[in-house]
Amino acid sequence: MRIVIVGAGAVGSYLAARLSSEGLDVVVIESDERHAAKLQESVDALVIVGNGASPNTLEEAGIRKADLLIAVSNSDGANALACHTARTMGVRRTVARIEDQELRSGLQGLGVDVVIDPGEMAAREIVGLLGHSGVSDLVEFARGELVLVGGITRARSAIVGRPLSALRSSTAWDWVVAAVVRHGETIVARGDTVIEEHDHVLLMTIAENLDRAAEFMGVHQQRVRRAIIVGATRLAELTANQLLHEGVDVVMVDADADRCRSLAERHDRILVLNADPTDPAVLQELGVNNKDAVVGLTGWDHVNALSCMVGKALGAATSVARFNRISYVGLLGGTGIDAAVSARLAAANAILRFVRRGRIHSVATFKDTDAEAIEIEVSSNSDAVGRALSDLNLNSGAIIGGIHREGDVLIPHGGTEIQARDRLILFALPTAIHDVEQLFAG
Repeated sequence: MRIVIVGAGAVGSYLAARLSSEGLDVVVIESDERHAAKLQESVDALVIVGNGASPNTLEEAGIRKADLLIAVSNSDGANALACHTARTMGVRRTVARIEDQELRSGLQGLGVDVVIDPGEMAAREIVGLLGHSGVSDLVEFARGELVLVGGITRARSAIVGRPLSALRSSTAWDWVVAAVVRHGETIVARGDTVIEEHDHVLLMTIAENLDRAAEFMGVHQQRVRRAIIVGATRLAELTANQLLHEGVDVVMVDADADRCRSLAERHDRILVLNADPTDPAVLQELGVNNKDAVVGLTGWDHVNALSCMVGKALGAATSVARFNRISYVGLLGGTGIDAAVSARLAAANAILRFVRRGRIHSVATFKDTDAEAIEIEVSSNSDAVGRALSDLNLNSGAIIGGIHREGDVLIPHGGTEIQARDRLILFALPTAIHDVEQLFAG
């Protein structure tokens, strides 16, 4: 499969690295020579300097042989035009990053198959995390009936110190640990895996057991009544609007007086403060307590991290920080930052789902591991049909965490038999994804 990506910014670079690592034929078009050169040094892909909406540049990128064009530059108009030009040159599918609502309404006939807005996706993720304070990851599958919940374990967590097989046999509810991220390494969990303090654990269970799962991992949950949002960015405003709709009070803090003034004029239900969000005195004056969340959403990673750590030190129930550099996320254990969000990962989830297509219904990526959670439908032609999980020759880099079967959901055991048209929720390392697709797609 050949994929042409327009734009080597945060989203484009991340996708290029991820897709090329899977052996796909990736070509990236970037107008900035420095960005293009930097990307060429780090990914196994062809990087072309040029205008992604230009027929000549697209011709050079081999667009006529491409299966997909992904336009994720910082210009909405350029992304839409790139899709239109690529479609006239014969590309089969297109994806465009477009944030402007007015432009979206005028896309008819421009050849854009899928529109993504990383900010809107990240805002929804933040609101979901604040609804379950202390949880580091929350991904829904099977129309929300199955959840993959993540958390950082503590010394007294019930899940710490015993093999998972022994723990599972002694609990009265069903769950599967899909993976453990420890010191930057991803471990696909097995029965003999032993969880340690400060591990990042990803656990699958049915939705009604979410709170039970959080407690099991040692995550203390407290209902959030007020969100103190640091930064007056677009993502901050999108998040604030959704939180207000959920009945959460919102305070926004930013050091830029003009942005604060503009924000206050548009939102009479938001308390807007023009102040230094990293100054502990600012949060102290707001009376931060265990009913509050501190959410760092500026464009600066260090400001987001510091604000969240100050908020937690002052007693906030939970903290969520936006990060542009994904490499920071693996260092968060024990810092006081409960969860991290990334607009680029939110966009990647949507785009990877479109790339995979076929029998794959959803894809989720994570901040500190390159593994994916995939919802895949079992073909009637699959060799796995009628066989128990324990008898499957499943790649060691993958694990089945849940099954959606004819409207019901279940957490599988070794004796669970696979049936045609089952939707399996799998956690898989990049090296296992192809094998998983081949086994279940038939």
